Amino acid sequence: MFAPVPDGTCEGSGVSGSILIPQRFVWPYGGRRVFLSGSFTRWSDHIAMSPMEGCPAVFQVVCNLLPGLHQYKFNVDGEWRHDEQQPSVSGSCGVVNTIHLMREPDILPSILSNETPGRSQMEIDNMEANSRMPMPDLEVSRQRISVFLSAHTAYDLLPESGKIIALDINLPVKQAFHVLYEQGVSMAPLWDFCRSRFVGVLSAMDFILILKELGNHGSNLTQEQLETHTIAAWKEGKLQLRRTLDSNGGSHPWRFVHAGPHECLKDVALKILQNKVSTIPIIHSASEDGSFPQLLHLASLSGILKGICRHFKHSLSSLPILQLQVGSIHLGAWMPKVGESNGRPLAMLRPSASLGAALSMFIQAEVSSIPIVDDNDSLLDIYSRSDITALAKDKAYARTSLDEISIHQALLLGQDASSPYGLFNGHRCHMCLRSDSLHKVMERLSNPGVRRLVVVEAGSKRVEGIISLSDVFRFLLG
Repeated sequence: MFAPVPDGTCEGSGVSGSILIPQRFVWPYGGRRVFLSGSFTRWSDHIAMSPMEGCPAVFQVVCNLLPGLHQYKFNVDGEWRHDEQQPSVSGSCGVVNTIHLMREPDILPSILSNETPGRSQMEIDNMEANSRMPMPDLEVSRQRISVFLSAHTAYDLLPESGKIIALDINLPVKQAFHVLYEQGVSMAPLWDFCRSRFVGVLSAMDFILILKELGNHGSNLTQEQLETHTIAAWKEGKLQLRRTLDSNGGSHPWRFVHAGPHECLKDVALKILQNKVSTIPIIHSASEDGSFPQLLHLASLSGILKGICRHFKHSLSSLPILQLQVGSIHLGAWMPKVGESNGRPLAMLRPSASLGAALSMFIQAEVSSIPIVDDNDSLLDIYSRSDITALAKDKAYARTSLDEISIHQALLLGQDASSPYGLFNGHRCHMCLRSDSLHKVMERLSNPGVRRLVVVEAGSKRVEGIISLSDVFRFLLG
């Protein structure tokens, strides 16, 4: 089947007038001489691949291909091989890799650049209309992502080194939030010494509920009691408090959400989504009864997304879903369009709004962050649930009323006095455009500390929507 391998070059194939799509092929497993051959060369021509600069074990080549299904294989030092990490089929030619290219060419990064001049809203709308994806391509992409997540476990998330903060449930709540602020974390697992096991987590949301309770004139919790009120005592009263705050009168069965190191990444992601948490502890125990547990890691959707991006980095075309523009798909929360009466308003606040209004919005709207905008709805900053721990600094929560301190002042509390940045300059905001590809958004969200992107209008920075890690995973998992 395979002819002897001569030196070759990659030339465009296809009939005159056809749309050709640039496709990069990568062989990341080393070798001295690597060639590419496939159905697009009729298995007779062999295309020489070049080592990447700085990565001599990774070979690549770009070919212009017609839309449709293609098969290919690599010749590595005279031996025909396929990439086991990419889609493949078995047939008369043995095992070969496959790739399906959409009928529309890949969107080049330069087209999606924030600096692209002269792009009108009509052009953006037309781009979105052209980026609709056939349902089969959507399902194929989701299936491949699902297969990857099912084949890898929480062990793959563990870093080579790092530290995890855990708190004893008998620690006073006030002291616990000081620890969270000083360590720069928004949550910590809780350890019960008497039961010798982890029993829950303390998060920024707990601090929000406590502040709301302190501001309640009929509260049984006072500033003095907060000095000695333990985490355990707070957790015992938390269920009743949540029922009081829940206007629907629903019940909230509290349980410790965690995962084992052998659970697949898909199950870990689903646990995070279903329980509406941002992080879950990865806990290992050598005994069946769960005694002597070891806290290995705090897993987040960001870490899982980073694994997806890394795995498909050299085979983006195998996931047509990544080429979609985020403004053209049902992803995230968006400002209702003119004339829409059923659209849910996007939660936003002015800098002069009270901190109490922000905390109420966190609870009632069930959002984790609120864009702070000016009178033209242009983005100034963002206030997140994790920012609330800044009130632990110098016991600011004891000196201020939630309805008397503004968002502006609350943000200043968490700002380093030596910071060279001004308050409302957007340095804390992570943004994207509605014309950005899903792949570009995923790459940004996979960075540590980035949990959401605010979608803004180019130039004016008017807020158009917000996309969170949870939104992306709900879309990817269908």
